[in-house]
Amino acid sequence: MTHTESSAAAPSSATRPNLFADLGLPDDLLGALAGLGYETPTPVQAEAIPELLTGRDLLGHAPTGTGKTAAFALPLLARIDTAANTVHALVLTPTRELAIQVAEAFHSYAQGLRDFHVLPLYGGQPYHGQISALRRGVQVVVGTPGRVKDHLSRGTLVLDSLQALVLDEADEMLRMGFIDDVEWILERTPESRQTALFSATMPREIERIARRHLRDPATVAIKARAATAETVRQRAWIVSGMHKLDALTRILEVETFDAILVFVRTRSAAVELADKLSARGFRAAALNGDMPQRQREQTVGQLKAQKLDILVATDVAARGLDVARITHVINYDIPYDTESYIHRIGRTGRAGRTGEAILFAAPRERRMLNTIERATRSRIEPLTLPSIDEVNNRRIDIFKQRIIKRLGEGELDVMRDIVAQLQQEQEVSAQDIAAALAHLSLNGRPLLLDAAVQPTAARARRGETRRDQRAHAAREGASRFRSATDRRDAKPGRGGESEERGKNRAPAEGFELFRIEVGHDHGVQPGNIVGAIANEAGLDAQHIGRVAIRDAHSEVELPEGMPREIFQALKKAWVCGQQLRISRATKNGGPSKTRSKTATKTASKAAAGVKKGRAKQRANKGFPKRSAGGPRRKPQRRDVKSR
Repeated sequence: MTHTESSAAAPSSATRPNLFADLGLPDDLLGALAGLGYETPTPVQAEAIPELLTGRDLLGHAPTGTGKTAAFALPLLARIDTAANTVHALVLTPTRELAIQVAEAFHSYAQGLRDFHVLPLYGGQPYHGQISALRRGVQVVVGTPGRVKDHLSRGTLVLDSLQALVLDEADEMLRMGFIDDVEWILERTPESRQTALFSATMPREIERIARRHLRDPATVAIKARAATAETVRQRAWIVSGMHKLDALTRILEVETFDAILVFVRTRSAAVELADKLSARGFRAAALNGDMPQRQREQTVGQLKAQKLDILVATDVAARGLDVARITHVINYDIPYDTESYIHRIGRTGRAGRTGEAILFAAPRERRMLNTIERATRSRIEPLTLPSIDEVNNRRIDIFKQRIIKRLGEGELDVMRDIVAQLQQEQEVSAQDIAAALAHLSLNGRPLLLDAAVQPTAARARRGETRRDQRAHAAREGASRFRSATDRRDAKPGRGGESEERGKNRAPAEGFELFRIEVGHDHGVQPGNIVGAIANEAGLDAQHIGRVAIRDAHSEVELPEGMPREIFQALKKAWVCGQQLRISRATKNGGPSKTRSKTATKTASKAAAGVKKGRAKQRANKGFPKRSAGGPRRKPQRRDVKSR
């Protein structure tokens, strides 16, 4: 198994720091890292953190999944003054998903810092919540270029005290058409700032920005060369419609395994999950860094001696764990980087044996899932959860095997006599008596799952975050209007649907046709358009319909009933150096200032719903909830505060 390795320009592994404590980080950050299960820095962290701690600019050539978020977040946090409620650091990311992920990482690392605030800024959120958070004061802003530019233009984001600026995945921002916005932002930041630029590839435009805006930067180049054992089968379940614990229980009941290693992120989660599995009848125990070494050795010894079947562990606790019985590794929590994933699943499929690796990934973690596939150079198969019938059939088979095994052991003469006496005294059949005895053997626990009480999506979502709930509602709203047939028909030609195929074609049901003023002449690709609209409108890319690219303009299908605030924001969005200037298209593809009757009717109903207090109607057609047009709701705080 080969892990991520540094390029030839980087220090050798012999001179690279082996522990985070060797990098010069303060104790409060080291404590947070220990609690998260971080033990040894990845190559990009070992090389970038010391350079950034000195205040030097940095040019990082590192792909996603190599641990670069911690590489820039930790040194920035080490130098932040939490007593000042001004923006010290700004991180620009290409997508809203990455902005959220990076903001959450800052929050995790800063759990030991008092009065620290980090705020994600991205399109699709109401402005009033973001503005309120900025007025209260934050030290770190993580955002997409379009929304950050908008706040700078409004004067709601002030960067006079900015100490550091990070461009994360710069090549992706270039591909999505945001590079002009990035340069606009760079020109409005203090010249004295520290700048770090990370990019998986180095196209000429990115090199030009580096030469222009970075001062004598240190260079860190990391090559991701990771592979997993061919003997490990990898599968993933996208978390939806059921709580993770219920899903894990079904998998454990149906999968044929000898021993299982379940990975979680924190020590408290390991103890909690192990207790819950034990309560459900599994022989499970926790393994974490808080346990004394003697107790850890005893727990591992119980697993080897078949007294335990399931270990719930953190990354640190499982270092060097080698137990031949382990047939399955389950990533209950997705790891922070690809190296951790590779190490985790390397606990099975060893010494020529086959193994199974199962990964739980939330919808917003698909990006990391794709990164893991690239790093491991292998496809992760989708996992379909076992149905209730499959679980029940498995339980019945196991119950039968227990009975057959007991019959084979003999010594049943006393029981036969008791059954014969019951038959005569109660005038019941031996079959009924056997059924009653079988029921008693279950100790009051039902043998079969009841379909009527299975976890529903609503009940499962009680354990989700509010952000997850909003995303789920948006997906459900948009999916009602998405036409799978039309989506399959949209075959890319020169960069989108062909001219002949897309002309004079009615939009799919539940969609409207919009015209944007950017096309082939400007070098636009479908991904540029989808990325810009998804970030500004707050839509999942899968809920954006056909994209037809013409010479001087393009046409795109979007869900009906677009809120006015999003429509105005999209007009100002930029792609490939051109403003979208979006407008509703007529049947011949020309711009139109009037709405379709269906869209007008839909929007009117939505506005009326808000006036009556039915805010749920505002989450129509896949767009996020808006407060415009109705009574103002109390703004929800968008920044993340360490407690």
